[in-house]
Amino acid sequence: MDDRTNDLGPRLKFYNVIVLGFSFMFMFTGFQTCGMIEQTVLNSYINETTKDGHVTFHGNGYTSLAVIYIVFAFANWIAPSVVSILGPKYSMVAGGITYTLYLASFIHPLTATLYIGSVIIGIGAAVLWTGQGNFLTLNSSEETMGRNSGIFWAMLQCSLLIGNIYVFFAWRGVTLIEAAQRIPLYIGLTSICALGTLTLLILRSHSKPASGEEEVQTNPVLENSDDTTGLLNEAGDSTTEDKMSDQITSKASGAWEALLTSVRLFKTVDMVLLSITFFYTGLELTFFSSVYSTSVGATKSFGSDSARLVGLTGILVGVGEITGGALFGLFGKKTVRYGRDPIIMLGGIIHLITFLLIFINIPDIAPISSGTKAHAYIQPNEELAIACGFLLGFADACFNTQCFSIIGTKYAENSAPAFALFKFEQSLAAAVGFFYSSHLVLKWQLLILVVFAVAAVIAFFKVERKIRNNAQSSNYAHIDGIPAPVE
Repeated sequence: MDDRTNDLGPRLKFYNVIVLGFSFMFMFTGFQTCGMIEQTVLNSYINETTKDGHVTFHGNGYTSLAVIYIVFAFANWIAPSVVSILGPKYSMVAGGITYTLYLASFIHPLTATLYIGSVIIGIGAAVLWTGQGNFLTLNSSEETMGRNSGIFWAMLQCSLLIGNIYVFFAWRGVTLIEAAQRIPLYIGLTSICALGTLTLLILRSHSKPASGEEEVQTNPVLENSDDTTGLLNEAGDSTTEDKMSDQITSKASGAWEALLTSVRLFKTVDMVLLSITFFYTGLELTFFSSVYSTSVGATKSFGSDSARLVGLTGILVGVGEITGGALFGLFGKKTVRYGRDPIIMLGGIIHLITFLLIFINIPDIAPISSGTKAHAYIQPNEELAIACGFLLGFADACFNTQCFSIIGTKYAENSAPAFALFKFEQSLAAAVGFFYSSHLVLKWQLLILVVFAVAAVIAFFKVERKIRNNAQSSNYAHIDGIPAPVE
């Protein structure tokens, strides 16, 4: 049975999608802004706190983000079990709290709290995004999944605008980010992240207790498990103690089954192919969310306002993300008709062109330098650097909206484990990307992205074409009265 079957009507489902979008927009206004400026902020904090040549703060932005994503990657294996116990709504609330705590640590950075917070948010992120994927699928049908994914993605990426607009105007003419700039920014980012977490509480639940009966939370990953069915059937004649015991047993069983389902899905041919695409989204996430903005800020040939360009670049990345998400949301029905592969192809081509433009515009040493006046193949051009931010954002939207869409339709019955695997691959790649980002010059980072971009498009095409061929075979079989082939 499709786990999207539930008791909410179309209007309430759409309400949930919009509220989910606003919640994530608020939460990620904090985190995505932090990610884009983290290395710049911490480099400045090291200079601010160094006294008589003695360095008191040893935190590194790239290392912090690498820790987040490596923990995020492996926590995705347990995330479906957590979602199975807490349900998607409260799993997202728990995840949102960890994001809020991480941002608060930047008000007065300490090396220990930076890295402890990185571990905590890594675990919270896995739970948050697995719950989000499951909840979005529950509120979508095969016809609305593309639309809902686009709308959610566009709203989420509005988060790139809010914080970066503040950075652009507040850091005008600033070359060193001191406490006067850092503290107000991170108090604001922490507060808005907390608001997003609280907004999740007004999402409408899918499970409603029958009249006179105690509400039983069903397993959002495997709604039809025998344990849950048995619990519901026996609710009327069991004692309260027996019902609580059965409910605990049911949730434990569901949590274990969710883990086993993740392992089984991970070994399938289609998931192996999609893993190549998922892995690429993590590598390019690392690049556009931190490496590129840091490189722009380190290119002192842009003039005294190079730090301010970090904010402007982030704004244009956000505009690109929002444009892509809104476009694919509005034309979601066209995606269902013509397939997802043309959008993936578009994203791949845009990425390859953008990587070439960045290669000729940004100095090779910029990603691993706190500041350089070196030139690339042309005199560094501000307008080109900003335009590349937009293209990076738009192409990322191409990939991510279609990844959401293919998971929500192909793996509708096991959406939580499937989304967890998506985030496992993506965050593992992001962790790898952040580790090598502090060691490799720009040309080698771009070469890695080019190779994986081509592989990601080819892998996605294979799975999408298989889905389309199976759908056509199913239609023909239905017309001829022949049972459709089982995949």
